[in-house]
Amino acid sequence: MKSVSSELSSVQPRAVTWRSVLLCLLLLPVNAYWVVQMEVVRYSAHPTTISLLFNTVFELLVLTLLNRAVRRIAPGMALQRGELLLIYAVLCIGSCMAGHDMLQVFVPMLTWAFRHADSSNNWGNLIHPHLKTHLFITDERIYKGYYLGNDTIWRWEYIQAWLPVTLVWTLFVTTLFFVMLCINAILRKQWTDNERLTYPIVQLPLQITSEQAFERRGLFRNRLFWIGFLLAGAIDTINSLNYYYPSIPTVLTPGFGQSFQDIGIYVTQKPWNAIGWTPVSFYPFMIGLGMFLPLDFLFSCFFFYWMWKMERVAAVAMAYDQDPRFPYTENQSFGAYLAFCLFSVWISRHYLRDVLRRALGLPSPLDDSQEPVRYRSALLGILLGVAALVGFASYLGMTWWIAVLFFFMYFALALAITRMRAELGTPVHDLHFTGPEMIMTRVAGSRAFDAQNLTVFALFFWFNRAYRSHPMPHALEGLKLAEQTRTSYRQWHLALLFLGGFAVFVAFWAILHLMYDYGAQGKSRMTFGAESFNQLNTWLKTPQPGKFAELMAIWVGFGIAFLLQWLRIRLPWWPLHPLAFAVTSSWEINLVWGPLFLAWVFKSLILRYGGRNGFHRALPFFLGLMLGQFVVGSLWNIYGIARELPTYQFWQ
Repeated sequence: MKSVSSELSSVQPRAVTWRSVLLCLLLLPVNAYWVVQMEVVRYSAHPTTISLLFNTVFELLVLTLLNRAVRRIAPGMALQRGELLLIYAVLCIGSCMAGHDMLQVFVPMLTWAFRHADSSNNWGNLIHPHLKTHLFITDERIYKGYYLGNDTIWRWEYIQAWLPVTLVWTLFVTTLFFVMLCINAILRKQWTDNERLTYPIVQLPLQITSEQAFERRGLFRNRLFWIGFLLAGAIDTINSLNYYYPSIPTVLTPGFGQSFQDIGIYVTQKPWNAIGWTPVSFYPFMIGLGMFLPLDFLFSCFFFYWMWKMERVAAVAMAYDQDPRFPYTENQSFGAYLAFCLFSVWISRHYLRDVLRRALGLPSPLDDSQEPVRYRSALLGILLGVAALVGFASYLGMTWWIAVLFFFMYFALALAITRMRAELGTPVHDLHFTGPEMIMTRVAGSRAFDAQNLTVFALFFWFNRAYRSHPMPHALEGLKLAEQTRTSYRQWHLALLFLGGFAVFVAFWAILHLMYDYGAQGKSRMTFGAESFNQLNTWLKTPQPGKFAELMAIWVGFGIAFLLQWLRIRLPWWPLHPLAFAVTSSWEINLVWGPLFLAWVFKSLILRYGGRNGFHRALPFFLGLMLGQFVVGSLWNIYGIARELPTYQFWQ
């Protein structure tokens, strides 16, 4: 007869249970409210602009501590590790949907073209005829409260107007996410099992929820961890107090209320002033995250950051700056991302061939019975999902083949971002203003597209403005968490799809609730609606021809990334990583290049003088830096929201 313990050990752990799903449904609105409060209402501590979301890490820690208390009182009611990590993954996806580069951009667009149309811009004749008005809010009586505030979305008249609009666009975003999940289902086995990519972003959540973390030699019993935690927490506490009491000196933060200081203002002579905004920052959590990244990538981030700066200086010195876009940084970066996408597909080519054979019912060495979905279903899901997206774009007015090219470029970028996160854990991947619509109108020229296509380009601007809060890498990292907890991939896949769609709907209403309360005109500092429709206005009124130089810049970026990858494979000592060339060209790297350089210095010294054993012994200190800043920063932020007070920005 089996013992009770052996019977319990034979039961497969579960992540998707009624308890975990119920907690997700309850926490998603709370999380969306918090994200929108931080990033829109308060415009501070933007968690969704980096790969590791501090708000979800804080929420996971709180849940884990509460769960331990429940386990002591009622062990049968305590959540399993897989359930905790499922909630964490769902909250990450929910944060992305409500995040800085997703619905925060889109919701203002639903009213902007009608609110700001007047006789001077002639948008009533220029733009309105190309819009499907039933997909927007056109009635001033409905959107007036959104801009002015002191109102509530929870009026039946408002709900009747907003509900069908939000449902249609929720379905669109859910379809986008569904295609991402299907791509992840195909690539998971190759990247996780065959190539054994390291997934650095999930290491902290795994450490927090580990059973060993609370044991005698675990993370939370480690002295170095608490030294790092208290150091980071003390720095944030002192700087937060300085925000209210200036007589208290700051710690390593010369910028009032922020953690960086711009040194570009001290460089005033040409051509050197072309370096522009150059912040020197100190983020302990970023140093901690950097310890999980490869040394060559850390060094390359520093090298290529300054290479891009010197490229601008050289352009001014040689008088090439007559074209304000030269040296076409965004295009070079797009080419580098495209190269990385193609490289990722190329090294998986034999695996993808076997996937196709399995999907077609031909002999294949792959077994997909334990995968998130069968490969045939995943491929059909991708085809049907993309067909639905193309069909919707065509309904809005985009030519079908342009829509196919548009979504091909979008998912190529998404795949590259997901791969770089899984392989390297790159902390930033923003690609500002480098979406398919910008690349196509720069290379082919805006005059190559009619007004209807340009209008749809503008309507799709919101999920292509930047790619920081991208849900696809978080979804794949969720499958990595499923692997670590030995829970069912298929259940995770279905849960992420269902709860991801719910997260989109919740994000819409969190934004609407807060904007009708505070007023977008006064509290929201966002200009996203203006960006999209002003760009459309420019395209329509002053159409531009394409530029061969814009196309060549893409090939230059592609070629440099390909050369760097070739050198990295051929020369083991080669110090420059091609991905760093791609990610250092955009805005967000300005804030993290300094901490990543410090991480390279610390990691190099520890490995040189302490070896791998010394490095592993030191890791708890850097985990403490991350968690200390996340916890203290989150608590101060919650305090500011509760008291309606501004707070020190420990990030951005």
